[in-house]
Amino acid sequence: MHRFALLILLLLALTGLPARSLADDVAAAFDQANRLGEQGKYADAIAAYEKILGRGRASPALYFNLGNAWFKSGHLGRAILSYRLAARLAPRDADIRANLLFARGSVIGATPLRPPSWQRWAGRFTVNEWAVFSAVALWFWLGLLAAGLVRPARRPALHRGVVLGFLALALGLTGLGITRQERLLTSAVVVEREVILRHGPLDDSPSLQTLHDGQELEVTDQKDNWLEVQGAARGVGWLRRDQVTLLDR
Repeated sequence: MHRFALLILLLLALTGLPARSLADDVAAAFDQANRLGEQGKYADAIAAYEKILGRGRASPALYFNLGNAWFKSGHLGRAILSYRLAARLAPRDADIRANLLFARGSVIGATPLRPPSWQRWAGRFTVNEWAVFSAVALWFWLGLLAAGLVRPARRPALHRGVVLGFLALALGLTGLGITRQERLLTSAVVVEREVILRHGPLDDSPSLQTLHDGQELEVTDQKDNWLEVQGAARGVGWLRRDQVTLLDR
């Protein structure tokens, strides 16, 4: 029996070795990328960060440092995209929010985005956090309802809890709905120094406005290699797909 238990422990230990080894490799690669950034070798740091991302090891710190490297190398659009990805994973991180706000304020000719208060409120939590909160509220509410059915004499005492549970469930579902709805939208961030927003999806379509690196827009349609976007000062227009990078929220 003892030998069998030792064999199981050994197998579990051996099974965990590849995961620990991968984690150690990623940590070492992340430290190396950070050192490259500290030395001012931003292009090398960016390549190192993106190599880690290519291995499926995304994290708020990784996107945050990648955004810093893009920003310091003069690429506002790609920095903003990285900060937004970091904020998606850690929406309440003060450093991420501060750097995103500063980068947005550095975009030429762009008015910093300020979503409605209800969007900002919901956006302080991730989709997973809203889902967990909703699930807990649902089970709490159902538990109180079940308790009232099992013990009718206690229904008056449980009434307030049932109401609070229902309100908590409604709050959770509202927050979840808002954050999920935003994920269905596609944002486009300009990643070239200057681009021409046009009236139509053709190179010879009349010019509508000049946009600059870092301008954030919302995609409303697509045709071939062109994207219809809104959010510019002069309204809806068309950009080439290779002039922006997309964030499927």
